[in-house]
Amino acid sequence: MPDTATPDTAPLATRTAADIRRDWIDRREVALLDAREEGPYSLAHPLFAVSVPLSRVELLAYDLLPRRDVPITVYDNGEGYAEPAARRLQALGYREVTLLEGGLAGWTAAGFEVYRDVNVPSKAFGEWVEHHRHTPSLPADEVKTLIDSGADLVILDARRYEEFQTMAIPGGVSVPGAELVKRVHDIAPDPRTLVIVNCAGRTRSIIGTQSLVNAGIPNRVAALRNGTIGWTLAGLELDRGRDGRFPAVSPEGDTRARKAARAVADRAGVGRIGPAALDAFRGDERRTLHLFDVRTPEEYEAGHLPGFRHAAGGQLIQATDEYVAVRGARIVLVDDPAGGGGPRADMTASWLAQLGWEVHVLEGDVASLGIESGPDRRRLPPVPDVGAETVAPRDLLALLENGEAAVIDITRSPRYRAGHIPGAYFSTRARLGGTIARLPKGVRPVLTCWDGTLTRYAAADFPPGAVPLLLEGGTQGWVAAGLPLSAGLERLGPEPDDVYKRPYEGTDNSAAAMQGYIDWELELVDQLKRDGAHNFRVI
Repeated sequence: MPDTATPDTAPLATRTAADIRRDWIDRREVALLDAREEGPYSLAHPLFAVSVPLSRVELLAYDLLPRRDVPITVYDNGEGYAEPAARRLQALGYREVTLLEGGLAGWTAAGFEVYRDVNVPSKAFGEWVEHHRHTPSLPADEVKTLIDSGADLVILDARRYEEFQTMAIPGGVSVPGAELVKRVHDIAPDPRTLVIVNCAGRTRSIIGTQSLVNAGIPNRVAALRNGTIGWTLAGLELDRGRDGRFPAVSPEGDTRARKAARAVADRAGVGRIGPAALDAFRGDERRTLHLFDVRTPEEYEAGHLPGFRHAAGGQLIQATDEYVAVRGARIVLVDDPAGGGGPRADMTASWLAQLGWEVHVLEGDVASLGIESGPDRRRLPPVPDVGAETVAPRDLLALLENGEAAVIDITRSPRYRAGHIPGAYFSTRARLGGTIARLPKGVRPVLTCWDGTLTRYAAADFPPGAVPLLLEGGTQGWVAAGLPLSAGLERLGPEPDDVYKRPYEGTDNSAAAMQGYIDWELELVDQLKRDGAHNFRVI
């Protein structure tokens, strides 16, 4: 069946919550997709449900669901998004798409756990690790006292570099999670140096600290308890705009890191394969296969193996559900494109294995597979041809000045708030019908998003006879043409629910929101114990 097959018009089959949970426990492949926007998804969803909003199905499906005949079950909470999302998946070539019987209400009626927030499997797992391994940590005020006293310590920030630049602990160094074991021997060569690992909240601090403990470094290691949130709640100041990145790795440091990480991966039961086994995996039509390069973005862009997506190791652990939607899928990691295996792949794989995934590290003569350069790009389906025409930015300006057009912006709401074409209406794609109805009579609708990608798919959602114009290059094209943007909340319509505001990102979060987030994380272990379907283990 081609990827652009016409969706089946027969009634969609259903699966029960008990069916899905049994597949999780038995490690059978299944994808449970939430068709709502991220906001309502973050309020309540099953543990391994992945957010694939109706608004963004085409942008997410091919990366999250690479096998077209994987079992997929879609749900909502009565909003009416699940069936159109399922039909859209069928149109993309997915052959085994069902609806969750009773939707989210059916899941809760069955007595099964629902979770709030996002990236919940990873965050719950972090708490599970700390609970079972008693991962050491220090409170913010004690760390501040050590800093002020000139104690021999280093502070390693395990988040993405962009997050580190937004706000950081004074004196901290950016060492994203998978880089910790690789680089700690050079950053803290004296075993008497205290190593403190922090993130914004808890998960990456816990996993990063436990990574160093598992790797057996001689230094004392501790997490900054509750990360930058704990620091802020203690009334302490954060640095802004820091530029402290990890140093290069010495030959001795690299040797020590490889040996230590390999031992940890072996303890976790990580598989090891060469190019021949990779070819066999690629040819196995019964299993979903994900291939990830876990190095830094800069290294990936300079050269990577064909077919491998980029997923920095720390983020792959922190947000696995943003990269893999199929619980039970097979995952292969690579680090060094010249020799395959390496400490970042080994440490990342060790955690994925404990999270319940089948994971392998590619090693051996991987250079024979070839090298590509450039950034990672989304895998996108063909664009439907609905006869939509494009309009250049300055031509659109003339139409707007003459009152002949109205712009609908379907970009994500934070970007709309930060800057949009003056007078543009904001809409999620799933609510386009209501937004179209709000337009002045007789004007031509013009569709835009930030880069113009989503508009090419959303044009098919317009009613017959109302096909929109598409802004060339999206709002980026408007900016490149030297045209102004407006900021703020004009013409929002219903309050946007497409993005969940994370209380551990940014600099304007309330103390109550931050404390509530920490309290929620601390309750996750008990929830996992009630759940019983996670297959987590801790070495």
